[in-house]
Amino acid sequence: QVQLVESGGGLVQAGDSLRLSCATSGRTFSNYAMGWFRQAPGKGREFVAAISWSGSSTNFADSVKGRFTISRDNAKNTVNLQMNSLKPEDTAVYYCAQDRVYRRGAVPRTEGAYDSWGQGTQVTVSS
Repeated sequence: QVQLVESGGGLVQAGDSLRLSCATSGRTFSNYAMGWFRQAPGKGREFVAAISWSGSSTNFADSVKGRFTISRDNAKNTVNLQMNSLKPEDTAVYYCAQDRVYRRGAVPRTEGAYDSWGQGTQVTVSS
């Protein structure tokens, strides 16, 4: 059984930084791309960032490009999302997700590509 547990959320002011982490277990972590998604109140879940199984390829939503970075540590089975220059519109519940299949170099952006999800961690950015 795959388990993903996010941590690192909180309440910050605009311009601050936060680092989210996602610890995984239950499947060979290094075989799968990992993604971060978020859901703001009253909105659907949206793609934020993703990283390939090796860490060599990444993909970002336009809204976070240049402010967020994603990294992974295959030895520790963790994926991180470094969020800088946070804005009030970044306020959301952030979810990490694991790809459903091995993809050679591809970094999927769609929810349907991921079959395992964490419970989410709240990020609130005040103005």
